[in-house]
Amino acid sequence: MVLKVSKPYSPGRRGYITESRDDLYKGRPHKALTESIDRAHGRNNHGHITSRHRSAGHKKLYREIDFGREMRDVSGKIERIEYDPNRSARIALIDYGSDKKCYILAPAGLAVGDSIMSSDSRLDPFPGNAMPLRHIPVGVQIHNIELKIGKGGQLARAAGTFCTLMAKDSINATIRMVSGETRLVNLDCFATIGVLGNAGHKNEQIGKAGRSRWLGRRPSVRGVAMNPVDHPHGGGEGKTSGGRHPVSIWGKPTKGKKTRHNKRTDGMIVRDRRKG
Repeated sequence: MVLKVSKPYSPGRRGYITESRDDLYKGRPHKALTESIDRAHGRNNHGHITSRHRSAGHKKLYREIDFGREMRDVSGKIERIEYDPNRSARIALIDYGSDKKCYILAPAGLAVGDSIMSSDSRLDPFPGNAMPLRHIPVGVQIHNIELKIGKGGQLARAAGTFCTLMAKDSINATIRMVSGETRLVNLDCFATIGVLGNAGHKNEQIGKAGRSRWLGRRPSVRGVAMNPVDHPHGGGEGKTSGGRHPVSIWGKPTKGKKTRHNKRTDGMIVRDRRKG
């Protein structure tokens, strides 16, 4: 992926860095696979803000992604690779013939004209092929991994992310995520071969506050800049750094505090990324 550094002809463009989209499809998305989405901008059905710092952002269509790879044992051809405003990764339009098309997350190395397939049996470990973990060789990098059989991929769906298949036993596979966390996943869960593309997304720079608003992000005020009545970090003589461990506006610990509470699946985590 090629990054584009803008010329500083205005203050907003001085720090603007984005990825090149010259190699992507320039037209509109496949209409049958799009739908409108309600831009709730952080409000509930009463109009009350329930998620702070959210706005409607730019209007966009949602592209329906086939996370479950429902077309089994049918070879599909990559028709085009597109930009998706709803996610950091690129998407690829797959043509299965007979007017059957679908979108998938596009892994790195996948090109227009390539053929891919999903199957319950063993396939070649080619980027874009999807199969159960029991048929994937140990050491292969994978993405779009199911946590529940048949639910569709939930892990490793952002740009440049992947997991590594470390080991397999009679029931579960051991996978390691980029974060360092290692967990068990049932061998019958599907996963897709390869590393997701657009890895340079992490190097982008917004450049100006207006672009954050386009992305649906409203301004956020620091707690230490508030008064004591408004935030636990507020007040103090002169500039202070809070004087306590970081907390939210409601006094809940933040910045590293473990918030996961799921006893049903605690046993599936072999190594927690926070415990080293």
